[in-house]
Amino acid sequence: MTETMTIAPVVKTVLVACSPDRAFEAFTRKIGSWWPLETHALHPGEVREVVWEERAGGEIYEISTEGEKAHWATVRSWSPPEGLTIAWQVDPEAEAATEVEVRFTADGSGTRVDLEHRYWERLGAVGAEARASYGGENGWEMVLGRYASVGEA
Repeated sequence: MTETMTIAPVVKTVLVACSPDRAFEAFTRKIGSWWPLETHALHPGEVREVVWEERAGGEIYEISTEGEKAHWATVRSWSPPEGLTIAWQVDPEAEAATEVEVRFTADGSGTRVDLEHRYWERLGAVGAEARASYGGENGWEMVLGRYASVGEA
């Protein structure tokens, strides 16, 4: 009998100084303006564009300055401006995709953005290490910090 250990999700919340509509648009359509493409990409420092196909079943991918396409994720649910869920699999060698859910909720004059990155156990032996990386200071904390500053502009 094989026992699968559940690994706790990474949960992060940021407040952005804009409406849920604008926050959703900044997170998706404008991802290239805030995502740390110089370090957090499959072609670090050489990304021309990030494409987000805005529908369930759509793909999220980067296009390098040389025109190479590199898959990031598949959109599982698309409900603007309330939220979205993606199957995150930047590493094509990974055993499976993890899942990222993002919710956008009006909060006073701004928007509360809740992100949950879960199902690390799907990655097998490297799941705990991957979770630690995304949960660390150079993971979602840094990425969402950059996103929040764009939402305020």
